[in-house]
Amino acid sequence: MKRVIAYIDGFNLYYGLRSKGWRWFYWLNVQEMARRILKPDQMLIITKYFTSIVNHPPDKHRRQAVYLEALSTLEGLEVYYGHYLSDMVTCRRCGHTHQTYHEKMTDVNIAVELMADAFQDRFDVALLVSADSDLVAPIQTVQRLFDQKRIVVAFPPGRSSNALKQAAYAYTFVGRNVLSRSVFPDQVTKPDGFVLQRPATWR
Repeated sequence: MKRVIAYIDGFNLYYGLRSKGWRWFYWLNVQEMARRILKPDQMLIITKYFTSIVNHPPDKHRRQAVYLEALSTLEGLEVYYGHYLSDMVTCRRCGHTHQTYHEKMTDVNIAVELMADAFQDRFDVALLVSADSDLVAPIQTVQRLFDQKRIVVAFPPGRSSNALKQAAYAYTFVGRNVLSRSVFPDQVTKPDGFVLQRPATWR
C-alpha cells in the first residue's frame, strides 16, 4: 500500500464551496473527504489541515471555532495555523475607507510541511487539496529531488489552476459525490462527552 499524506488548504476549500453556494458542506470531515479521493492501493497516513483563525465578525469566529473543535476529534488529523490580518482599504472613486481581512502564511506552511515530509520519507503520495498556484514551486522541487514520490492535486469545487495541473504528477476535482459522503453528523461528541452542534446557518 502506498502511504498518503493529505494537505488541505482550508480557506481555498472554503471559498470554493462558498462560490458554489454549498453551505451544507462547510461542516465537512476533511479527513473522510481525502480518504474517498484515494485509489484502492493507497492508505491515508495523516491529514494536515491549514487555516487561520477568523476574529471578525464574531458569529463567523464562533462557527469556525466549533468546526475546528469537530476536526480535533479526528485521530490522525493535525491543524496548522497561519495569520488572519486586517487592512484598511480606501476607494479611489469615492474616498470611502473600509476594513478588509485576508489570511497569510497558509501556502508557506503547506510548502514547509510538504518539503519536510518528503525529506523524512513520510509519504509515497502527497494529496494536495488546493488551487493556489503559489504551491507550484514546492511541488516541482519535491518531484525533482524525489523522483519516486508523487504529488496529486485535488481542486476544490469551482477552482482550478493550469500551473498546478502542469506541475503535479496528476490532478482531480473534489466533486459533490465525495463531499456529500464526507459530512460530519449534525452532532459530534468530543472525548470529554461535550456535544458539538452543526451551526444553524450551515444546514
